Order: sequence, then structure tokens, then C-alpha cells
Amino acid sequence: MSVKDPAPITPDLGSAAPRPEDLGMPSIAEQVAQVPTSPGCYLWKDSKGEVIYVGKAKNLRSRMFQYVNLTDDRAKIPLMMQVVRSFDYVVVGSEHEALLLERNLIEQYHPYFNVDFRDDKSYPCIAITESDVFPAIKYTREKHKKGTRYFGPYTDAHAARATIDTLRKAVPVCVANCAEWKRTRRFLQSHPDDAAVANMVLAERGRPCFDYHVGRGPGVCCGAISTVDYASNIRQVEKFLSGKRSEIIGELEEQMADAAANLEFERAARLKHRLEVINGLDDKQQVTFPTNVSLDLVGIYREETISAACVFVVREGRTIRTSEFILNKGMDVDEEELVGGFVKRYYDETADIPAEVDVTVDLADAEVLGEWLSGKRGLSCHVHRPQRGEKSHLLQMASRNAHHALNRYMVRTGYADDRTNQALLQLESALALDAPPMRIECFDISTLHGNFTVASMVVFTNGRPDKGQYRRFKIRAELDEANDFVSMQEVLGRRYGPDRMADERFAKSAPDLLVVDGGKPQLTAAMTQLSQLGLDIPVCGLAKSDEEVFVPWDDTPVVLPSGSASLYLIKQVRDESHRFAITFHRELRTKAQSVSILDDIEGVGPKRKKAIMRHFGSMKRLRSASPEEIAQVKGVPDSIAQAVWQELRAWGEEAESVRRDGDEAQEPEA
Repeated sequence: MSVKDPAPITPDLGSAAPRPEDLGMPSIAEQVAQVPTSPGCYLWKDSKGEVIYVGKAKNLRSRMFQYVNLTDDRAKIPLMMQVVRSFDYVVVGSEHEALLLERNLIEQYHPYFNVDFRDDKSYPCIAITESDVFPAIKYTREKHKKGTRYFGPYTDAHAARATIDTLRKAVPVCVANCAEWKRTRRFLQSHPDDAAVANMVLAERGRPCFDYHVGRGPGVCCGAISTVDYASNIRQVEKFLSGKRSEIIGELEEQMADAAANLEFERAARLKHRLEVINGLDDKQQVTFPTNVSLDLVGIYREETISAACVFVVREGRTIRTSEFILNKGMDVDEEELVGGFVKRYYDETADIPAEVDVTVDLADAEVLGEWLSGKRGLSCHVHRPQRGEKSHLLQMASRNAHHALNRYMVRTGYADDRTNQALLQLESALALDAPPMRIECFDISTLHGNFTVASMVVFTNGRPDKGQYRRFKIRAELDEANDFVSMQEVLGRRYGPDRMADERFAKSAPDLLVVDGGKPQLTAAMTQLSQLGLDIPVCGLAKSDEEVFVPWDDTPVVLPSGSASLYLIKQVRDESHRFAITFHRELRTKAQSVSILDDIEGVGPKRKKAIMRHFGSMKRLRSASPEEIAQVKGVPDSIAQAVWQELRAWGEEAESVRRDGDEAQEPEA
């Protein structure tokens, strides 16, 4: 694939291309057995020979066998290895070299399964053309060029341009789009011998630009500044963009004092104005540290197949900017891989490396990443996950900002609508439906050992929850223990009986797809009941364990691709039905407990119950009371107080037993 083409390869996930062993060639596993144990990078390829994933390893053979044997527990690996038909690898000298090569290969091939920015566009940077005699500042999206230093990337173009504007108020420098600066640059490039005395040559033949007339430009074009003084301005600009504002302030204060001592009051006034511009930036700071730290905080928020990253750039204890990025992977990849992939991509594009990079998850290759960043920075840099304190708190804030950034992106691009339409079409194909399931109904049963058994019905219309159509049922069958088969048959019989099918409150037509929460037994119960009613409704069951979809026409469950829109939708339907059912179940159980907890105690009538609750104010305080404290209630003798205490104690032990079984006990109400 050409380096100039940034579009990621989308493999045919349903590819039926023959495997090497089918063609009489060694299998992938046999080929991997011949791979050396050296550090390097591996490239998995599909049937077309396109690179679909690039990874690095300290031991190539061992790492690649984890893919072949499916011992790598990441969700995407089984799907990816179904597509893999060949591979390449490159041996290097160290894990650090493998990291550098991995980033270059990902940049070259843009593999489908690697983490990358979702948008193909390049992000803007602020650049200094250091190779020029008189370097200029510019806003650019260009690929990094030799001889130019870049700061960023910025995700807000307006913020990048505003930074340049503010910066030039503090330190006069030329901008690269100035016509006179471009003319000066061409002249000095064609007359390199004049560079040493450039300001004198330009004073004779140059002409001032508009910015110089209004005090925004240094006067390079007309020889008003020497190369030495201009180089000093450029150093201040680079320190400003790197967040080293205290050094700039010290230099400007010293220059202002010298100007005042030499009675150069106009120059002192200009320097004072520059100081006010820089100091005024402190008023805009919302996140500051009490210490003079230099660090980046990387927050992540993930949806099913998309995510966002937010970077807080902190220099000298102040957040100088925040940048937000949309990534092409989400919960379909491991969080460690997502964060690690973003860190590699982000710092590959910026020269502004801090002393510390804080991330939300422990990275296995944090030490190697730290070595790479230290090499780029020229000073020590380490990557780690803060566990507590101010840094941990700010990481959470960065993650919340990433969440908001992702929401804004999804609203702006209509991502959610496109994804929903894609999910409905995928379900139509995977479940062999006649049309996309525009109305989906899902049922779930919730019970506690056969007690308080309820069922929920949730409805998704056009791929979205339709809460006005939700219904809940109390199971009427007398059950000695949990019986999902009987409960499911009852609720479906009541929902799809002739009366309910004609009831406008339940919609007069059958759903396009019926989903039951569970595997083959629940599906069988649903099919049996629908057959007795003489209804032909497409139905499937979704098992919780492996997210497998069971269908009536095949004993083998349908496995929707991990991270696919269809799997996300059907899981959302299932989880919503479970939430609705368990909420109703707990409501009934709590109500029953609150009614019986005191009413079942002999000697506690309505008056004593009212007196007890008025005295303690809540069941929580009553439960923590001793028999003596209960006996202090007016009209409650010692024997009744002891009976109340024993009943509450017995209830507490039962509730604790329920908690251990994984079902949250509810606080009773009187």
C-alpha cells in the first residue's frame, strides 16, 4: 500500500480464502515455528496480502505463537486470525528499536486492527522554521520537515491561531505567510554569504512590512533587528510554546530594568506590555499544580467501536492547553492496547515531550516507551499510572473531557444514527430476517429462588429504546424454585395472546424480532409458546457468557463479530431488559419486606409500629439499635423490644446471605 494513501485497509471479515495448509503449504503455525526469537516487528496479512495488523515483540516467535494458539485473551484476536493468511517480520537489535519501527510501519500501512486516529486529516501544529536565517512562526498541517520545529498537535485550529496571535504580542517574530518575509528569505537563500551581515544588507534594499509599522513585527524585512537579537526572540518563542514561561518572564524583567536604567523608557514600556500579556495568561488557568511540574495527562473514554482521548499539557505547574482526539477503536480492543497505541501515535507527531506522561492504565511496555520519549526529549521521561492524589484526580477529569469530546463528535457527525442503521442491517443478514428489525422486543426473568418472580419487556424502535412501550409482568405461576422455562412461557403467552395483540398499548402488530435473555432453554421455551399461539415471529436468544446468539434454525450459535454494531445493539437490548427486570424484582421484594418486617411481629400493631418509626426515624437506625434502646420507645415493653431486635437481626443475616449469592439486598422500609 502506498505511503501516500492514509485510508486503512478494511479486510473481508467473512473471507473464505483458502489457508496455506489447504494449498499444500506449511500452516501459519508451522511457519511461525521458524521465526527467530529476536526482538522485532511482525505484520499479519490477509488473503490479498494487505497488512491488517502490526505489532512489536521482545521475542518474535513467542509473541506470534500467542496469536496462532489464541492464548492472547484480547477479544479481537480470534476474529483477526480468521482473516490472517500470511505474515512478514523484521528483526531489529532491541525492543527500543522495535518500538520505533512499529510506529513507522503503522504510519506506512494504516492497518485495520491497529489503534489510530479516526480522521485521516492531519492535526494542526505551530512550527518554527529554524533552518532559516530569520526563522518564522507558522500555523500548519504539513508533515514534519527537516529544519522545522513543531509544537502540538492542536485539535482546535482556533486555539492554535490564537496562541500565535498572543505569542506575537509578547515576543515580536515574523510569520511565514508575510510577503516581505518570504522575499527576504528568498534573497538570503540566494546570497548565503550575506547572512552574517543580513540586517545591514536588508536595511539598504529591504522595505518594512505592515506588521512592523504597527509594532507587531521585529523589522527583519528592513534590517531593524540583528540576527543575534532575533535569535534571542526565537528562543523566547520556543520556551513559551514549551511552557517555560518563567524563564521568559525573568528575561523580560531583566531587559526592562536595563532599559529603564539607560533611560530607554519607550523600550521599557514595550517590554512591560509583553510581560502583562504573559502574566495575563495565568488568569485563564483552571488546572494548576502547587509544584513546578512538567507532565502530560492522557484521559480515555471508550464506546464499543470508537473512543476519544484528551491530553492535558501541563508545564511549570500550569495547563497550557488541552487536545482532544477521536480514535478508530473502542471496547473492541484492550484498554492497555488502546492507550499504548495512542501514546505512540501522539508523541510520534510532537516534539514537546514532558518529564512525565500519566495514563489511566498500567502499560506493559511503559519502560520502553519511557526510553523512546527520553531519547526524543534529550532528558529523562517516564510513563506511569498514578494511583491517588492530584494527578489521579486530574486524570479522571481528562477522561471526563474525553467523554464530552466523543459525545460532541457523535452528534456532529451523526455517528450514532449511522451505526444504528448499520446494526439493523447486520442483524437482518446474520439472523436471516426478511427485513431490518425496526421493532425489537426483549424479555428477561428475574427471581429469588422462585419468590417475587417477574418479567420485563423492553422495546427498541428503529434501534433506540422506546420506553413508553416498556412493560413489566408479575409471574402468576406458583414456583417452588426458579424456573425460567415456565416463567418465559407464561409471559410470552400473556404478551402475545389475542387480547394483548389487539391492545393498542402493546402495538397491534408483532415485533420484527423477539429476543430472549438466555441460551437454548429460554429459546426453546419461547418457540414452544409461540407455536401454541400459532404465531410466526423471528426469535433468538442471547447468552451472557460468550455473547452467542442462538437461533431456531441452527444448533450452532451465531457469533456476531466482536465490536460490530449489531453485537453492540443486541447486547444493549439484552442489558436494558435485565436492568428493567431486576429493578421491578427488587421493588417488589423491598415492598414486601417493608410491609412484613414489623407487621409480622406479635405484639406490634399499627400504633406501636408508628411510635417505633417516629422514635428512630429510619430502618437503618432501628436496625443498629439495641433491645434496651428499642425499649425506650413509649408504649414498647421489654419483651416486645427483644422480639423486634431478634426479627431485625434475623432479617440482616438473611440479607447478608443474599449478598454473598450475588444479589444485592434492599433496605426495608416500614
